[in-house]
Amino acid sequence: MTRSLYGPGGFYRREVPAHHFSTSAQTSTFADAIARLAGEVDEALGSPEIFDVVDVGAGDGELLTHLAGLLDERARLVAVELRPRPAGLPERIEWRAEIPSGVRGLLVACELLDNVPCDVAVVDPEGRVRYEEADELGETRLGEEIDDADAKWLAEWWPLREPGRRAELGAPREAMWRRLNDAVTAGSALAIDYGHTGETRPPAGTLAAFRDGRPVRPVPDGNCDITAHVAVDALGCDQLQTQRKALRALGLKTERPPLSQAYRDPTGYAMALAKATAATRLTDPGGLGAHWWMLSSRP
Repeated sequence: MTRSLYGPGGFYRREVPAHHFSTSAQTSTFADAIARLAGEVDEALGSPEIFDVVDVGAGDGELLTHLAGLLDERARLVAVELRPRPAGLPERIEWRAEIPSGVRGLLVACELLDNVPCDVAVVDPEGRVRYEEADELGETRLGEEIDDADAKWLAEWWPLREPGRRAELGAPREAMWRRLNDAVTAGSALAIDYGHTGETRPPAGTLAAFRDGRPVRPVPDGNCDITAHVAVDALGCDQLQTQRKALRALGLKTERPPLSQAYRDPTGYAMALAKATAATRLTDPGGLGAHWWMLSSRP
């Protein structure tokens, strides 16, 4: 999974994510909400001379491009992404391959943790929990029994008992979340991802793959996005809530504008309708609204 996604010629080293799937971060309506959150963090820090806004896993820089038009010049915008800087990006956006240290402001990672490579555990017919291996064609086989550290993680967060049950092991995602938090000296780290909690663990796991906007078989050949949902309750954060709840708390409105506005201000009506439509999609409890927001803060 690591080689397929991030190795030489890997999926995320050469592909533009927006060509294969859509995320909240690609929309201006989502950026409006993140700008409001940034304002809250900025105020809590006392409006410092420089306020960092870092997007880890920035894709083509869509979120920061929107934020460049919403945040004042005090905001230092930093995109963290493995691919080269795309053409046409606003000059004020810094493009780098590594997560910066000493962030004072807001660090955002939208749909990053689901792409942190992880192992899969499966219960064999004898009831032993073993790693699942895959060859370059995606064919799977049972590997060695899991080690003590992974067994301990499963016992605490995702117990496996019946033969055939699967789980994605969460330690690598937790390590990345700690890394994001450690990068923030003062302010907040926010991870947004699809995931599950102890009450909703899927019995067969969630490993999946996507290409060109469609689900495909997970084949570790670098030609598809390989992903798995995150055990969000295992991460440890100050605040855990659904995107629907978080965006509503940030003032996102889903109400359609009154039809009467279409007659007196057709342009304004069209813009308001587009925003309401986007907000509805972002807060859909059966879609993006079910994503989890994990927020941790440091004074």
